[in-house]
Amino acid sequence: MADANLHAIGRRKEAVCRVYLKPGSGKWEINGRALGDYFPRPTLVSSIQLPLSATDNLGKWDVMANLNGGGVTGQAGALRLAIARALVKQDEAHKPKLRELGLLTRDARAVERKKPGRPKARKRFQFSKR
Repeated sequence: MADANLHAIGRRKEAVCRVYLKPGSGKWEINGRALGDYFPRPTLVSSIQLPLSATDNLGKWDVMANLNGGGVTGQAGALRLAIARALVKQDEAHKPKLRELGLLTRDARAVERKKPGRPKARKRFQFSKR
């Protein structure tokens, strides 16, 4: 696809990310902040950049993202999925590589609901024989 500006949506847990990619010098803007400021953990930053580095696009796209909901890890996962989806829109040839790395699969794991008669989802109240 020859469209210059790319848009994609990614989700993980309760987090939702709308990402906009446009050709540029590799500038990151997430909710008005830089990548390193928004995600201080280096492991999360490398995880987010994985779709771009796997397809040799690191530094070729300006990334603008709107993130809301969830926590830090969920937002990082949502951003990673959105970037991977946008890169596939840009060039279908990236799809096998990103699929192989598991970057196009939505992580469906979410918090298990609390059950009645229990303090948490699986935890039980302390048993007392007497």
